[in-house]
Amino acid sequence: MNLTTRTDRTWLVALAASLWGLSALWRGPLAQELPSLAIVFWEHVLLTLLLLPWLVPAVRRLRAASPRTQLSVLVIGAGSSALATTLFTAAFRLGDPITPQVLQKMQPFIALALAALLLGERLRRSFLLFLLPAVVGAWLMTFADPLAVTVSSAQAALLALGAAALWACGTVLGRAASAELRFVDLTSLRFTVGLLTLAVIAGLTSTPLAVPLSAAPSILALALLPGLAAMTLYYLALRHTPASRATLAELAFPLTAAAVGVVAFAARPEPSQWVGMALVVASVVALSIHERRAAQPSVRARPLEVSRQA
Repeated sequence: MNLTTRTDRTWLVALAASLWGLSALWRGPLAQELPSLAIVFWEHVLLTLLLLPWLVPAVRRLRAASPRTQLSVLVIGAGSSALATTLFTAAFRLGDPITPQVLQKMQPFIALALAALLLGERLRRSFLLFLLPAVVGAWLMTFADPLAVTVSSAQAALLALGAAALWACGTVLGRAASAELRFVDLTSLRFTVGLLTLAVIAGLTSTPLAVPLSAAPSILALALLPGLAAMTLYYLALRHTPASRATLAELAFPLTAAAVGVVAFAARPEPSQWVGMALVVASVVALSIHERRAAQPSVRARPLEVSRQA
């Protein structure tokens, strides 16, 4: 069955991205009190423990996989999980509860280039009809004054954009690795490699990892919802969704982030930010409908070559 028709799981990627947007409920308050590295470290500890029953089979499959897949897993775990989440958490110290989450969704630029380079995905011109409004919408949602950027918001932006670049790599490499590894393999390996990476960074930087017991419920919530639930849905969907299309569906993330900011933190978006939200919603929904019904989908994906060892 063609990847661009009935097996497409763009909607499931959007659902997973929406769960990521909930992280501000717990990550923002924690980031004001604890080192970003410590928060992310304990998230990964919990996630690794929860996925421990699947880790040994995942390592076995990884050892039998191609060098390309093995390298992809290392980059996903160390970069897209450990380092990206640390940068993202640090952005909350400088930005508001919405800005870091929205701005990092500028990642389509990076992911599209990587998808074309590494996966051979090809985009028709019609894809721009969905991409450009979504990117404009994400920008409008980020800044109350879209043409004015303060020093503090620029610093938060740089951290968020760093996370965006690493998450874009994870989108593309995750799809490539799913040819040989199951989604549960990718999920367990992602957090385990991330945990080892964070432990090394903490040791090299002498970052204290101790956290008060009162922080445990918030860290657990981060691990279970934006962490385990979201990543499980994400990798389950990614095998059936071209990376180019998946990265646009991930723009559902800032929608949840904006809702959390308004409801939980009493943020009051400007009219231009509401316009941006509407643009993102319309772009994601329209793309999903178009790819299912159009005779010529906007994203032409190559079928994954599944290894005999998978």
